[in-house]
Amino acid sequence: MKDLISRKIEIGGEKFEVDLNNPFSRYANNPVVHPGMVNKMWESPHLQVKTVHNAGITIYNEEVLMLFRSHLRNGISILGIARSQDGLTDWRVDDCPAMLPCNKSDVFAQGSEPEAIIENEAGGLEDARIIKINDNYLITYSAYHSKIKDRVRVSMATTKDFKTFKRHGTLLDVDMRNVVIFPEKINGKYMGLFRPNDATISDIGGVFKQIRIGYSDDWAKNNWIIDDEPIMKQEGGPSPFKDKIGPGAPLIKTKHGWINIFHGVRNTMDGNPYVLGVALHDLSDPKNVRVSNIPVLFPSSADCRVEEQDYIHVPNVVFTCGAWKREDGAILMYYGGNDTVMNVAVSHEDVLAELCFRYPQDAMTGKPIYNLRNEFITN
Repeated sequence: MKDLISRKIEIGGEKFEVDLNNPFSRYANNPVVHPGMVNKMWESPHLQVKTVHNAGITIYNEEVLMLFRSHLRNGISILGIARSQDGLTDWRVDDCPAMLPCNKSDVFAQGSEPEAIIENEAGGLEDARIIKINDNYLITYSAYHSKIKDRVRVSMATTKDFKTFKRHGTLLDVDMRNVVIFPEKINGKYMGLFRPNDATISDIGGVFKQIRIGYSDDWAKNNWIIDDEPIMKQEGGPSPFKDKIGPGAPLIKTKHGWINIFHGVRNTMDGNPYVLGVALHDLSDPKNVRVSNIPVLFPSSADCRVEEQDYIHVPNVVFTCGAWKREDGAILMYYGGNDTVMNVAVSHEDVLAELCFRYPQDAMTGKPIYNLRNEFITN
């Protein structure tokens, strides 16, 4: 057997091994945060939740902080916080939600339009991503309108302490769900990856199969300019990503390039299963990208361990909004299982990068550009 580039990782006494056949190793004690843990802290009936999923991740006060999404029983999503010393064990849920749909008593950035922001997110908050720039933690999240069906716009809030959140409003006045911002300027500009919504179709196909890059001189002004042409695209071939893709966790800077863990969907006779893929962007020019043709995580029964009477929201889904890298190159990724519980899986930068180098696909079509009859890429 050819070299699978394996890496052994130890975290808090737990041992993981990853290679090109198993690029992510699931934590044996998943889920790490689930609705029962939240409901013990949020005891009021109107705050009881049915899900905990799609969480942003950052390091704050030398702990791993998880900004998770939960569905209330009335269907509205809100954001809460859990914390862990090592990112695996002993998660503690804060005693009240972190972000609810805002009202006039909340904090708004100078120059923003409070009434428009209040209207824009009255239907709920979802899928937070977190990056740190200087002493600000930037949170992008999907904000849902309460009256206009399916209107969702990515918005931004900032915080310094995860107690007070300042609303900045929408990044763009167009429908969009998935946005990740690079955690530093590149060539003098802030950059981000954007996945547009398509108003002409329901949920897959069209521009749902594209990831575009955007630029801003000042993240605080929400003046993003998005390229017309995508940097990643699917054309509908036989791929687990063929019907929809989108950025997942914020970009992770490594010695190999920016690692982008994204999600992909393939329409089947029994629904739209979500998988996770990996791409590698050039450090100085992220438009140059290698995309692995091989997904890094498929949904399984291990991803949604619940009690018999518990609600399961969307079967066959793995979805990430957050990951972080240790100094030894290990990457801890946090992902929602079946849009119901929060899990952790572990990989290594060398393994994820090698998948992109050895088994790439055409970034603009999704077609494999390695020879299936040989193990290694052909020129």
